[in-house]
Amino acid sequence: MAEFNKDMTIGEMLRANPGVAPVLMSAGMHCIGCPSAQGETLEEAAMVHGMDVDALLEALNQL
Repeated sequence: MAEFNKDMTIGEMLRANPGVAPVLMSAGMHCIGCPSAQGETLEEAAMVHGMDVDALLEALNQL
């Protein structure tokens, strides 16, 4: 499977690997089920939540 990247939407990531949900939730991103998560990129979501997108990507790509 290809690595996750900051331009992927949260929805794409969840469809590719549902295991991303606990990683996102533990990072404080509890809106993974909201409608905007389907069209919001990881970078956009990280910015809204004040998170470091690169650190989040590192954790997600270790799955």
